[in-house]
Amino acid sequence: MIANLCGLLARKTTQSVVIDIGGIGYEIFVPLSTYYTLPEKDERVSLHVYTHVREDAFLLFGFQTELEKKLFMMLISVSGIGPKLAVNILSGIGPEDLIRAIATGDSLRLQSIPGVGRKTAERIALELKDKALQSMGEYQASPPTSSEKQSSPMVDDALSALVNLGYSPKPAKAAVEKARSTMQRASLENLIKGALKVLASASK
Repeated sequence: MIANLCGLLARKTTQSVVIDIGGIGYEIFVPLSTYYTLPEKDERVSLHVYTHVREDAFLLFGFQTELEKKLFMMLISVSGIGPKLAVNILSGIGPEDLIRAIATGDSLRLQSIPGVGRKTAERIALELKDKALQSMGEYQASPPTSSEKQSSPMVDDALSALVNLGYSPKPAKAAVEKARSTMQRASLENLIKGALKVLASASK
């Protein structure tokens, strides 16, 4: 069972990466929360890995942090949630926001994640609440402020939009954060426009 991989980043997309280890390329599926932290191509990278074995495939799922991997494993323990849906859930909400939503039984927040319906959200909240509460103490996840609750999904959406436009994750994230800091009540459209202005200024 592969638990960790460390090597050179040969390729990355928003769905998967390829890590070159001794001339062998390992394809690893990753959530957006991990994708945003990846270095540039040909730089060294290390990921926590979950190995999923089934009759017709041998799949690897990678995570930047232990919390992401733990949440992934918690999610796939819920009936009806497979590895691909678990990765989609982690892509739709930050790990700390996710663990808080589960721990507080916030099924409405969970339903706002793409691909998660009402029944699935209720199942996650019911089956994983105790584990999430325990993990919150372990990873010292602090209570979110009201602004964080409102803006986190919007920030993730803005980052996704910039990455889809061809910008690298690190400068895109910095631009979104800078744009966000200048706005009291930012809409997604204004946040993206503001970030694009920051990126344009940086390139001059």
